[in-house]
Amino acid sequence: MKVHLIKESTIEKFVLNHARSASSFDEWLKKLKGANWRSPVDIRENYPTVDFLGNGCPRVVFDIGGNNYRMICKYVFGKSFVRLYVSWIGTHAEYTHLCKSRLQYSVKQF
Repeated sequence: MKVHLIKESTIEKFVLNHARSASSFDEWLKKLKGANWRSPVDIRENYPTVDFLGNGCPRVVFDIGGNNYRMICKYVFGKSFVRLYVSWIGTHAEYTHLCKSRLQYSVKQF
């Protein structure tokens, strides 16, 4: 199923503040627009470096720009849809700090 990204504008806002990330996020978005997911396994097929958060949490962490940036998204698979909600975007260092605070499971920046 085609993936519906919720709040693409949050990515655009992040890129405005982090100009070096623009080409990396453009590449990520192009790949997403051609994606056809039926289950979380398909996410990994499109993005091999993705990390799934544990503890039954329907969140995935994307490594973007050679691991310079991280993006946490919540995914929802319905009978006829897939939605990907942007929950958080930041640099790798910011993500490390987030993890040390154990907030990666609940953060909702956007």
